[in-house]
Amino acid sequence: MTTFTIDTDNNITAHGTSEEAAATAATPFDTFVSQKGLAELAAAWPAERLVAIWNSLPGVTPVKKFKDRTTAATRIWKSIQDLGEAMKPKAAQPQQPKAARKAEGGAQAAKGAPTKAKATKKATPAKNAPKGKRAANTQEATAPREGSKTAQVVTLLQRKNGATLAEIMEKMGWQKHTVRGFMAGAMKKAGYTVESFKPEGGERTYRINK
Repeated sequence: MTTFTIDTDNNITAHGTSEEAAATAATPFDTFVSQKGLAELAAAWPAERLVAIWNSLPGVTPVKKFKDRTTAATRIWKSIQDLGEAMKPKAAQPQQPKAARKAEGGAQAAKGAPTKAKATKKATPAKNAPKGKRAANTQEATAPREGSKTAQVVTLLQRKNGATLAEIMEKMGWQKHTVRGFMAGAMKKAGYTVESFKPEGGERTYRINK
């Protein structure tokens, strides 16, 4: 299902799945998959943000205010459907007669044979493994920019007992789903392995595995 993300800069992006959204987004974001979901998020946003989101969309007529949040969410949802359509798989081609399929398949197989052999040859060098290892080390060594949201969260999670969901929400001014999205997206992309656990009788806690 197409999943939309909207970050703190009001950028709306369409993703093929929720997992893809979490893996590619680099800043705190909210997600929604339907007009109802967008309306629920909009209910907590200031009216100024809804106006800013609308005015940032391509091809729309700028407005100074909306009648209400429901109207704003409805118009924004309709306007971003082109993004969602772009993520949907293309329709399957009409089925061809069996004889035609067999002939076409044979031609493609013959034509594709050299390409397949060439690809196999490129995949065999042993140097690929060290290169991948160097890339991983580079990512681990990249420290977040001082004062950034990532740096602030890292400081909380590096404490001996980590930080609870409530502590992160209070410190950063985020909602629960924003915290979860940040852990799955920005922290993973920055090279950190975040452990999520819930002590007996306690609340959801996050910390960085060292």
